[in-house]
Amino acid sequence: MGAAMIDLKALRDNPEEFRRLLGRKRYDPAALDRLLELDAAHRELLVVAEEMRAKKNATSKQVPKAPPEQKAALIAEMKTLGDRLAETEAALKTREEELGAALVQIPNPPHESVPEGVQDADNQIVRTEGTKPVFDFPVKDHLDLAELHGTIDVPRAARLSGARFAYLTGELALLELALVQYAMHKLLARGFTPVVPPIMVRERAMYGTGFFPADKFEIFKIEGEDRYLVGTSEVPLAALHMEETLKEADLPRRYAGFSTCLRREAGTYGKDTRGIFRVHQFDKVEMFSFSTQEKSWEEHELLLSIEEEIARELGFHYRVVNICAGTLGAPAAKKYDLEVWLPGQNAYRELTSCSNCTDFQARRLNCRYKTEKGNRFVHTLNGTATAIGRTLIALLENHQQADGSVRIPQVLRPFLPGGLEAMTPAKRG
Repeated sequence: MGAAMIDLKALRDNPEEFRRLLGRKRYDPAALDRLLELDAAHRELLVVAEEMRAKKNATSKQVPKAPPEQKAALIAEMKTLGDRLAETEAALKTREEELGAALVQIPNPPHESVPEGVQDADNQIVRTEGTKPVFDFPVKDHLDLAELHGTIDVPRAARLSGARFAYLTGELALLELALVQYAMHKLLARGFTPVVPPIMVRERAMYGTGFFPADKFEIFKIEGEDRYLVGTSEVPLAALHMEETLKEADLPRRYAGFSTCLRREAGTYGKDTRGIFRVHQFDKVEMFSFSTQEKSWEEHELLLSIEEEIARELGFHYRVVNICAGTLGAPAAKKYDLEVWLPGQNAYRELTSCSNCTDFQARRLNCRYKTEKGNRFVHTLNGTATAIGRTLIALLENHQQADGSVRIPQVLRPFLPGGLEAMTPAKRG
């Protein structure tokens, strides 16, 4: 069965509290009852197996000392005990597999500060920052602007790879690289360690982070192999300290991972098909933190503050949203979304998010830290510093000018050739 996905002892001690909390995430109470039944049956059978094993061992120790006339009977008894133990251990293995299959379905209980609700309309707006841009000319969306600049090529990408892919060229490609450098420099200054992680992982990592089984349909698999392409570097970053025990004095450990991300975007047919808002391949700078249990909620607010700092420096109008319990993913106990205003859509859209997964992933990945009172599971947190594609959209649409040029924020200019101040429309011959 491996490491428990949740604290089974806490569940046994207070099932009603778990039923209440997990119900907020739309987890079926009947499934929780079934899990408790499986756990009780597993523990009962475990006791039987241990008693049989002890009896078999005790009998085996009697054989050498027994009179000749008793040895045959003791050996026969050992064989009978051995056969019964083998049957019991086989039944125990089945029970463990059933219990493991039930445990892996349980999501992380939501934090009490998470609002009730089952749809996006139930999310809680925490605050709104910045000034919504006002234009005295017809607003273009990012694809119209990119066509003026010749920097996004969807038709050629579709010819090569199919729908939801794009070539980024010219100044927009340079702007992507500038965003990566800008984000990495900011995180380095905050004590994050830069990482370029593998983007192909084994199934253990997908289950360990809680993306499986719930989001299995979103992930690309390498056919015939135990390898999957990650939809976020959160997965390999979380698994960085899998099966390790860290020192409390070394926490928090903060990492800044840059990777290409790949997602099937299953279930979004016909949604956000224009441009590069929702694509199968995109790049991202991801923050990941291994924290003590006592400090993880402070760490969550820190990750959010960094996301907000980046949004402000890039000149965005945005709002922070506390995601409701019914739409939280399986691993998260709480999640904030930072929604940026996109003039081309006349709407707020998710730009980044940050989640506190408490000990949910650490239990699955068996990552602990050493304290004076014994080893404890770390708390893991993740947050997006820059989702490059969506940030490029926000830059194009929010900083567009009447002549079709796009002003580049001051913080990005040091990372661009010649300190580029604006993207100008391409001259067509």
